Amino acid sequence: MRCSPRAVLLLPLPTCRTRRKRPALAKKDHVTGVSTSTFVPPPGPAKLPARMGLPALALLLAAGLLHVQASPLARSFELDYEEDCFRKDGVPFRYVSGSIHYARVPRPAWRDRLLKMYMSGLSAVQVYVPWNYHEPQPGVYDFAGDRDVEAFLDLTAELGLLVILRPGPYICAEWEMGGLPSWLLWKPDIVLRSSDPAYLAAVDSWLHVLLPKIKPRLYQHGGNIISVQVENEYGSYYACDHGYLRHLLGSFRALLGSEVLLFTTDSTRAEELRCGTLQGLYATIDFGPGSNVTEAFGAQRWVEPKGPLVNSEYYTGWLDYWGEAHASTSLVHVARGLEDMLQLGASVNMYMFHGGTNFAYWSGADFKDQYKPVTTSYDYDAPLSEAGDPTEKLFAIRMVISKFQPLPAGPMPPATPKYAYGRVALQKHADLLDALDVLCPSGPIQSRFPLTFEAIKQAHGFVVYRTQLPRDVLEPAMLGAPPHSICDRGYVMLQKEYRGTLERDGQTTVHVMGRAGDTLDVLLENMGRISFGANISDFKGLLGNLSLDSSPLSNWLIYPLDIDAAVKQGWPHAALPKSSRRGRAGPAFYTGTFETPGIPWDTFVKFPGWSKGQLWINGFNLGRYWPRRGPQQTLFVPGSVLHIGRPNNITVLELEGAPSTPLLLFLDQPLFNRTLGHSTVATE
Repeated sequence: MRCSPRAVLLLPLPTCRTRRKRPALAKKDHVTGVSTSTFVPPPGPAKLPARMGLPALALLLAAGLLHVQASPLARSFELDYEEDCFRKDGVPFRYVSGSIHYARVPRPAWRDRLLKMYMSGLSAVQVYVPWNYHEPQPGVYDFAGDRDVEAFLDLTAELGLLVILRPGPYICAEWEMGGLPSWLLWKPDIVLRSSDPAYLAAVDSWLHVLLPKIKPRLYQHGGNIISVQVENEYGSYYACDHGYLRHLLGSFRALLGSEVLLFTTDSTRAEELRCGTLQGLYATIDFGPGSNVTEAFGAQRWVEPKGPLVNSEYYTGWLDYWGEAHASTSLVHVARGLEDMLQLGASVNMYMFHGGTNFAYWSGADFKDQYKPVTTSYDYDAPLSEAGDPTEKLFAIRMVISKFQPLPAGPMPPATPKYAYGRVALQKHADLLDALDVLCPSGPIQSRFPLTFEAIKQAHGFVVYRTQLPRDVLEPAMLGAPPHSICDRGYVMLQKEYRGTLERDGQTTVHVMGRAGDTLDVLLENMGRISFGANISDFKGLLGNLSLDSSPLSNWLIYPLDIDAAVKQGWPHAALPKSSRRGRAGPAFYTGTFETPGIPWDTFVKFPGWSKGQLWINGFNLGRYWPRRGPQQTLFVPGSVLHIGRPNNITVLELEGAPSTPLLLFLDQPLFNRTLGHSTVATE
């Protein structure tokens, strides 16, 4: 997602009328692309057949009276260029859709979220497929559990929702590296999102795994996928490589067939539409509330003189960055913009309808003059909250939709129950540096100079870089890093005592004193690879050598940590605590337990007095907390990760400094900026 629109060429906007013979594919002129069509205002809300309520639909399916698996020849979803509309089974059609990311929602909650979207009046959902979520290592695939995209797609079909699929290979989505796997960077000179043969070979291999899973679920083959996006907002990327887009088009056609509707999405900026669109891919646009709808769709007409009007990302809210104000968007503006688009007969997808959570290490980052990491919460101020609760914005949107098509019969499912489990005391288990044997069982890698995460094939999380002071340092000396070489935060310890933090685009020096041979450790944290910006080749770790008073250090031991594997195997709860005489500062693990009174309900955990770190409950990585930086003050804990009838194990990795009395506070509501107050983002 991305991009606020700018002033664009104002052009007349057509709407769908009665059917005539479909013309040949319209030509795209990347220089002029001017439409001469005449705008005909729609007669009012579309009069579409009422959609069945779920109980009636289930009865018909059970009785075999509704033949959803009709002959593929009887099913079609196509463009009508002459009449400027979609046609579904030959009938004029427009969709009202919402985005949901299965990778940000625990599988037990999929049905609840999708049912609420259906009952909101949506006819479709828009779904990203994150490549790195499914191919963590080259040729190693994971489609199980929360990653079972086929099960998710089948559930959308069961609930009567069409799907607009966005399989990438790049997706942005504020997701780690925009969905591209970090192992692509094992080849340091690779040119991502381009015709680089190494990149194309990896893409082709992935598409030959993914797209055969998609093909049987295409609408033409009896499924519910009506369209498939090729790449994502490619016009915003510096490469502007139409050869790359042509390669993708050929691969998608070869693997999905000639009938599937393929499309692109870009902002309304002319230069991005020039680079992001291609003959054979239907060009759609994205813009948010507050935009001049007629002007914005005029940009689409610049590259698509004929065809349906489509806003593929209509922004219901916005994302949060660590250290900035919590973003929200007025429901009045969102509802007004939606109604304006539907009055024009446009198809609209709302981004996001349900945002969810960046669990574990999946949050990405933007680059806008500086590195801007995304929060763990991807609530997005969306109509369905991070916990899946209907909001006032949802009901305002639902009211708008009801003016144009009948809503499903029945009530909106309620918010899921939340429970404030209260205070849970924690105890320090061990300093991180005292647990390297558990966290890095393979032992360290030796190197004269530091190596990046990618060079040692570490995708996420943390790496310890260890060396020794080469001489006595009896007066404070400056330990420093070259510009842009700390990616993204380095926690400095001398003789296992915490000395300070080095930060990308922030503090890059600390002062140290010690004796020759003293151990210097720097714990490097990957805060998420860039998902949007000029170049997403975002290497992690120490990208340059550290120096002591300008004298380079050498002879490093590098420990790639696999904390998640240790925690999933029961550590540290199954191990005895390690004694520590050191103070509270610096990276250390804390543990505790709590029990649920009966049903394990959703909850939110607050970190009073804590600085920054990572939280696991029962081995599930709930993501990063950073109350000292904000705006997010709590982490969402889905009830599905909690146990019934036995203790729930809490593991906290605190990176800088725990409170003197370490405890967590479980609440029944989220907190941002230490209050529930919002700051409003621009809606232009």
